[in-house]
Amino acid sequence: MQHDFTIPTRGQGLYEFTREVTAWVAASGYRDGLLTLFVRHTSCSLLIQENADSEVQGDLRAFFARLVPPSSDPSMTYLRHTYEGPDDMPAHIKAAMMPVSLSIPVRSGAAMLGTWQGIYLFEHRDAPHRRQVAAHLA
Repeated sequence: MQHDFTIPTRGQGLYEFTREVTAWVAASGYRDGLLTLFVRHTSCSLLIQENADSEVQGDLRAFFARLVPPSSDPSMTYLRHTYEGPDDMPAHIKAAMMPVSLSIPVRSGAAMLGTWQGIYLFEHRDAPHRRQVAAHLA
């Protein structure tokens, strides 16, 4: 069974879509299986991360912004792919460092996420986007 999720973003940050995924899994009729999520873009990532304290998402965003600053930063002058703005190549680098797909076991019709785990799209670009995440449940 397959489905596409559309995740609207408002710029860099983590966007949780756990509820949408767990509702789709519950409605699928599958009792046991494996859920695969795959983001269909090269400048964002997928993460399973803590969803109880929003400081975690803020700290992750701050860490990766510090690790890979915009191409306008003096430390990034070696970058050549700068045609789409100072956030573009750093977004590709961040996406290369983090997963673009996730595998989540499904048991008794529910995704086997831990108590504090949520599913996030990590947007690495400054501008708003409508990101597509393909889901496959088998």
